[in-house]
Parts: sequence; structure tokens; C-alpha cells
Amino acid sequence: MRVLVGGGSGFVGRELTRLLRKRGHEVTIISRQAGPGKITWGELESGGLPPCEGAVNLAGENIMNPLRWWNDQYKKDLLTSRVDSTRTMAKAIASSSSPPHAWILVTGVACYKPSPTAQYDEESRWTPFDFLSQLVKDWEEAARLPEDIAKVTRQVIIRPGAVLGRDGGAMKQMLTPFWLGLGGTLGSGRQPFPWIHVSDLASIIMHALDPPTKPPSTGPEVFNGVAPAQNTNYEFTKQLGRVLRRPTIFPVPEFVINSLLGAERAAILTQGQKVTPKSTLASGFQYQYPDLTSALQEIVGT
Repeated sequence: MRVLVGGGSGFVGRELTRLLRKRGHEVTIISRQAGPGKITWGELESGGLPPCEGAVNLAGENIMNPLRWWNDQYKKDLLTSRVDSTRTMAKAIASSSSPPHAWILVTGVACYKPSPTAQYDEESRWTPFDFLSQLVKDWEEAARLPEDIAKVTRQVIIRPGAVLGRDGGAMKQMLTPFWLGLGGTLGSGRQPFPWIHVSDLASIIMHALDPPTKPPSTGPEVFNGVAPAQNTNYEFTKQLGRVLRRPTIFPVPEFVINSLLGAERAAILTQGQKVTPKSTLASGFQYQYPDLTSALQEIVGT
């Protein structure tokens, strides 16, 4: 299978590319710079879709970049990097004489309104309520294919929680303070903490790339890219401390996180959603890391 991956050089993209190549598939990465096994976004726009059986978009400015202040320019970059790249790929697919059999977009669980009690699955109805949920709405709408193309190309949206892995993502910034014994809960610690191991997220994408066993529906399928275990930030913090054999006695107050990240962005950490992978499990996908213990032990090498 030939797979085109937007954002293939990022944290999740690297894991997906490794997995695809390990299984004998051919990968072409869409990048800002040309190179072996790559095309640029400009080449995709001008030259059209290269021959492929699957297309995946993972491109987007890092939303938790600690070096960028939360302001209008950063929000614009978050929006355009996701929506524009998705729209470019969707247009290339729609205009292709031989569209792929699968088109996968990876967005996020920010569409679900944080709540200590509400539980969300892929069939839950939602409407935008803040910047990040509106971003998800615009992002997912940009991926939609014309009805005639949707009859031959399976459309799948995967909404991951916090992606955990040793080479990037949320863990990259967490491990150092935890190793130093400076880890602690964020805010109250009672907020839900939807998460997934990066290997499982890459495997869900692979699972969605498989040729459909029946004609695709005209609307996108949705898979929540979260582990079946439901944990709070407190549970995550304590389990990471146990795996590292380090104390976790330094909680970070919510006002500190708000001041460092901006309140809208800090809500990703200080609030949370109870998200279940109902459709993901129903599709037959099997998790390699379904619980925090197995995931964190793999990540820290214990």
C-alpha cells in the first residue's frame, strides 16, 4: 500500500511512518521542504495527488509549544496550519482521477466540552463552545469530500486525547520534573485525563487505512483515539510517580498554569473530558497499551 502522510515528520507521524514501513508499505511525506520520500505542500497543490491507496493528515502547529505565547497570531497559526493543510489534501483527493480508498484526519477530543460527569463517545452530539472546539469543527469540515468521491474513499476522523510516548508529545515535558521528584497534580487533579499511547494511535490509523469491507458511507466515520481506561490527572500523576519511583508532592495550582499558558490553552490540562472509544473497540481494534501501567512502563523503560 502507498500512503501519503501530511505532517509525517512530527511525533505521531514518525511513529506511523515507522509502523507503515515495518509492515512493508511505501510512505510519502508531505513536508515544507523537499527530500527523498517527500513532496512539498506546494507540489501537492500544483501537481495533484501522487498515486496512493491511503492519505493521512497529521499536520498542525504544536498547540502546547511552551515557547509561544497564547495570542491572536498563535491562534491564527493553529487554525491555518490545520485547516489549510487539510483542505489542500481534501481538494487533491477530490480532483484525483484515482482517489485513495481511505482518507484519515487526526484531530482531537477538544470538541467535547469538559465536564466531571458527562461521558462522550463517537456518537455524542456536540457544538463549539470555545476556540479549540471551533478549531476542531473547522478542521473536520475542511476534510469532507464531495459525495461522489465519498462513495469510493472511506473518510475517517480520529480524535486522540493526550498522546504519550518517549520521543515527544506530553511526556517530553513531563519526564524531567518527575525524574527530579518535582512532579505533581495539575490544578485539582480531579479532572478527567483522556490519553493514548503513541503506538496505539499509530495502530488505529493503520486500522482505519485497511481497505473497507463494505462500500464507505458518505459521511466520515469517527474513532475516539483514547485508551479504554478512564483516568483522572491525579491517577496519572500517581501512577507515573510509582513507575519512576519518585514522589509526586508538588501540585501546580491552576492560576500558575493559566498564567504560563493562557487560560484557554491551560484548560487542556486543568479541565478534561470523559471520553470512551466505543466505536474504536466495536471496529475490532485491540489496544497494546489499554491501561496506564503498561503504557508508562513502556515509555520509561521499566
